[in-house]
Amino acid sequence: MVLFNLSSDNLGPFILVGIPGLEHAHVWIGIPFCIIYIVAIVGNCILLYLILVERSLHKPMFFFLSMLAMTDLTLSTAGVPKTLSIFWLGAREITFPGFGSCMAQMFFIHFFTVMESGVLLVMSFDRYVAICNPLRYTTMLTDSHVVCMGLWAIIRSFCMIFPLPFLLKRLPFCKANVLSHAYCLHSDLIHLPCGDVTINNIFGLIIVMSTFVLDSALILFSYVLILRSVLAFASREERLKTLNTCVSHLCAVLIFYVPKIAVSMTARFGRHVPRLVYTVMSLIFLFVPPMLNPVIYSIKTKQIRWRLGRMLVGNKF
Repeated sequence: MVLFNLSSDNLGPFILVGIPGLEHAHVWIGIPFCIIYIVAIVGNCILLYLILVERSLHKPMFFFLSMLAMTDLTLSTAGVPKTLSIFWLGAREITFPGFGSCMAQMFFIHFFTVMESGVLLVMSFDRYVAICNPLRYTTMLTDSHVVCMGLWAIIRSFCMIFPLPFLLKRLPFCKANVLSHAYCLHSDLIHLPCGDVTINNIFGLIIVMSTFVLDSALILFSYVLILRSVLAFASREERLKTLNTCVSHLCAVLIFYVPKIAVSMTARFGRHVPRLVYTVMSLIFLFVPPMLNPVIYSIKTKQIRWRLGRMLVGNKF
């Protein structure tokens, strides 16, 4: 482990550990991550293609779904290739010219993670309007409103994450140079400077509270209202049919927020949890949802399943 007494403008090499304690198995561990990446890329590209070519899918729900697919594509690409280069090529070192790359990777991972949370939130609003106010759906979710909601998710994410690299660059780096992940994260980088990181910690907490905590609370509230509306339906079949339209979104919410909450709780309160467990949980949180989301929506969404079937059998389905 190398020690430095340098500013952020003259840094020595940074080391990305990968999965600590399992360095000898990195080659084999990289195989499932490569499969996850391929499935995520292929699945989300197919999803985007189907939404683009099928006119019946040109609706607000599927516009938001296309945003989710693009977010998953870029989130996977921001982290998996570098992770695989560590696992398979042993490319763990990032020298100073690459420190900007580390900052860029950190920015994009956090940017698209916050953006995914925002997209899931606007998708929950779509489900709320469709079920609780169906007669007003077309007037509340016009094309301009839908575009504004999508832009809100992007702009909010950018405004939240843009200051992070600059808050780090202002600090002198003089501690251990080892990052305990296979990618660059703000929560790791703030342990390296020898200066006061109070502002960084406070700003990080603001991001968590104003995005993940607030978004998950609003999503939960929307489903409370949806459930209350559905329970007023007369027949059991009608209730199940209505709730079935929410299954895909609920699954996407669970596979995003449950690992995120688990990772956050472990980072803050799990002092006795082995570092290996925390690192693996972080990898799962970032890389598994982009793989599962297109699979879930392809299976549980009737319109996508029907169009995918037609495509697979040469439009004879």
